[in-house]
Amino acid sequence: MPQTKIYGNADFIQQHREVLSSTIHSCVVDALNYPPEKRFQRFFPLQAEDFESPSDRSEKYIIIEILLFSGRSVEAKKSLYRLLFERLKEKLDIAPIDIEIILIETASHNWGLRGMAGDELNLSYKVNV
Repeated sequence: MPQTKIYGNADFIQQHREVLSSTIHSCVVDALNYPPEKRFQRFFPLQAEDFESPSDRSEKYIIIEILLFSGRSVEAKKSLYRLLFERLKEKLDIAPIDIEIILIETASHNWGLRGMAGDELNLSYKVNV
């Protein structure tokens, strides 16, 4: 159950939110075999004074943080990175230097959702891809 947070310049995020959302979600679906109907995203549009970055980053600089159950293969994760870099460049002309992706994996028993621990859920998708 990936939970995605997108941090970036407020003006850029607000102007391109729909394309960012659909592009990032399509990458998660394709790389991790995730069900298309399950989209969990939160956007954090930040003012310049709240979003410091190195001088070689542009106003399109974004940080994508994805929290997910442990179990995806290294190949699946690398496929996710590759798809994000490619599709964000294609759809919004975001250079790879302006994209940072952080995966935070945790054991499913560390999640509580739908009234139970994550390891007790009967998921409609595979985590070990």
